[in-house]
Amino acid sequence: MAVDCANGSASTTADKLFENLGAEALVFHAEPDGTNINKDCGSTHIESLTKFVKMHECQLGVAFDGDADRCLAVDENGNVVDGDQLIAIFADYMKKEGTLAKDTAVVTVMSNLGFFRFAENKDIHAVATKVGDRYVLEEMLKEGYNIGGEQSGHIIFSDYATTGDGQLSAVKLLSIIKATGKPLSELADVMEQYPQVMVNVNVSNDKKGLLNTDADIQKAIQGAGNTLGKDGRILVRASGTEPLIRVMAEGKDRDAIQRFANGIAATIQEKLG
Repeated sequence: MAVDCANGSASTTADKLFENLGAEALVFHAEPDGTNINKDCGSTHIESLTKFVKMHECQLGVAFDGDADRCLAVDENGNVVDGDQLIAIFADYMKKEGTLAKDTAVVTVMSNLGFFRFAENKDIHAVATKVGDRYVLEEMLKEGYNIGGEQSGHIIFSDYATTGDGQLSAVKLLSIIKATGKPLSELADVMEQYPQVMVNVNVSNDKKGLLNTDADIQKAIQGAGNTLGKDGRILVRASGTEPLIRVMAEGKDRDAIQRFANGIAATIQEKLG
């Protein structure tokens, strides 16, 4: 397996961790110099791991971010397995083992529509929170759920910790691969991933509150959502940290959702920009 440490905190632990577990790990980007953390590597630049897995013909690869609270993976074919897919793999296995608390997984409203379809098919309850791992954790602690996370690879196993731990996620993934005897590509097939597009619109902070009251914007959002129907969705939200409104469109037809996202963004720009 390949392990991209993002020149961050996992650089001092990953080699020992996987060696002690008996995994043959090729650890790279594990030479931090104080300035190269996350620089063209790790989970925020997953293409580096994809190339490494293909070049070295690894069975899989995992990538952490600088503080190693996130984990993304790449299968034996070089395909990225993101946080939504990893949570689906974990939740599916946990339910089969009888360890999925209340048969529930907690994700956010930005999680892929394919995850919610996966949950329906597997009779797993998917709870969606606001974006942010703190909201995921809040819901987990309040209701007693034991897995949740975000598409970015920040995954919380509350039976063990109250924050994401990328190395724990990697170990959990390896244990499932070993227990099932299935390659990562087959495990990831548990969830169909729908295309997603995101368009950001610059809007001053004092105008972001008008998003939900402007009739033309709401008409554009509703019209696109009605056209997509059950095979897609539109999510428009104001950023909590930047002067932006984010337009996310999701569905099976990438060209169509791109048109919808661009159209809604243009309406927002015209009305609030």
